[in-house]
Amino acid sequence: MTEKLIPVSGVEVDSKTKCKHYRTSKDIIAIKFKCCNTYYPCHSCHEEVADHDPILWSPEEWNTKAILCGECHNELTILQYMNCQSVCPHCQSAFNPGCQTHYHLYFEG
Repeated sequence: MTEKLIPVSGVEVDSKTKCKHYRTSKDIIAIKFKCCNTYYPCHSCHEEVADHDPILWSPEEWNTKAILCGECHNELTILQYMNCQSVCPHCQSAFNPGCQTHYHLYFEG
């Protein structure tokens, strides 16, 4: 059976969702932007590629699958991502813990 990969938009995006702006071995998540229902590796990619301003996910929507692990390609809910301690609950790959400093760019609260 062939695995169907979820498309990720952005600038210089590789197969693990790393982009021009964030390329470390732990920069392997993409975030679905509520405004366009499209995955991007980061806020800078959305800013460069999308033709609109972002809309933040409200706390009432944090059970929505909106985080993509670039290693195993499983989707996580926003809450799963926020509570995973920077480790994918599906494949145990490490995520960049510094991404937490950008939550205000994606999530209300």
